[in-house]
Amino acid sequence: MAVLLPTLPKAQRAFLVGIQTPDMPEGEGNELLAELTELVENLGLSVARAALVKLRSPSPALFLGKGKAEELAAIAKSDGAEVIVFDSALSPGQQRNWEELAGMAVIDRQEVILEVFADRARTREAVLQVALARMEYSLPRLTRAWTHLSRQRGKGAMGGEGETQLEQDRRVVRNRIAHLKEELAAVVRQRGVQRTRRVRVPLPTASIVGYTNSGKSSLLNRLTGSQVHVEDKLFATLDPTTRQLVLPGNQKLLLTDTVGFIRRLPHDLVEAFKATLEEVLVADFLIHVVDITSPHFEKHRATTLSVLAELGAGDSPALNVFNKVDLADESEIRAARQAVPDALFVSARTGKGIAALEDRFREMIAHGLGTVQLLVPLDRYDVVARLHELGHVQAQEHREDGILVTGRFPPSQDGVLKPFVVKPPLPAG
Repeated sequence: MAVLLPTLPKAQRAFLVGIQTPDMPEGEGNELLAELTELVENLGLSVARAALVKLRSPSPALFLGKGKAEELAAIAKSDGAEVIVFDSALSPGQQRNWEELAGMAVIDRQEVILEVFADRARTREAVLQVALARMEYSLPRLTRAWTHLSRQRGKGAMGGEGETQLEQDRRVVRNRIAHLKEELAAVVRQRGVQRTRRVRVPLPTASIVGYTNSGKSSLLNRLTGSQVHVEDKLFATLDPTTRQLVLPGNQKLLLTDTVGFIRRLPHDLVEAFKATLEEVLVADFLIHVVDITSPHFEKHRATTLSVLAELGAGDSPALNVFNKVDLADESEIRAARQAVPDALFVSARTGKGIAALEDRFREMIAHGLGTVQLLVPLDRYDVVARLHELGHVQAQEHREDGILVTGRFPPSQDGVLKPFVVKPPLPAG
């Protein structure tokens, strides 16, 4: 079995290092450090201290200057810390140098996020995705696992015992990565089959996206009456969940809850989770949920938009929704309205604003469909009911010669609609 990233023991004391560079807005380093604190505490680690370092430019060897690195290592030891956690990404070489200097484990934000994801993964798909991301992250860092053999390395063509073991381990990891990619490819194919089955009964689809812990799963539960797992912690939901929402007029909509995003989300993790996030790409529109009570909501929005662009969904139609308005004060609501004038304001907890949100869903569905007029025989109420399910019925009128229905319907339903299409449209009344 290949050597993976070591699972961090619980109840360790962590010394956190945040970075503020000249190109970052004032205060952003502290904001990210607070977020890192929450991530670390989600792993069950206790934070001994969190220090913010102002850095002009990174050093190739230790990321920080040697003097500052020695100072921080000494403070970490005096605080009884057992692991140093950097908010910025460290190269494998910088990580090794820090561990030699500090005499303790040193990890970065990316490794923390990977560990949190590994702790949250439940379904086979999520487990595979996390395993792949961790393997790809660990491959260039495997020498950390073999430093105790460094003195045994020889200078001959075959190398010493440590070098031989390291090369063997790299082969095992590469083989495991290839195997995981094959398994995930099978998952993607299976998801494609499931999606095809849904398309056979064509219903409009929407994906709920947003920053982690913005209340996406709670909103899905409020809208659909489902019981998707909800917890007040980062990345509580990793697996996509699809539920059917029945809107007024019996219009049906498939809603999919997706994994939350976070600032500095590792690119490898985005790549690994593309099988899950593909639901975003095929949705008719997106529901971008934002926590209105967060003082950093604008940066959270920007992060979500950036990840969507990376996925190729940056131009997808989107509905902006501010959640948790029951906990917001007037100044927070005013700031949100100024930032996103077309947004809706809801509370997944109390239900406030949900009716207006559902009305907007109907508008979004109708916007993407073509308008037609149909005359359905009086004895074919089954067809009328089907029309309400498949599209957006704008008007319905009973006449002597049938039921006149005006609405927008998917082009895929042309075969169903054709026998009833009126050309040219009949006059009303």
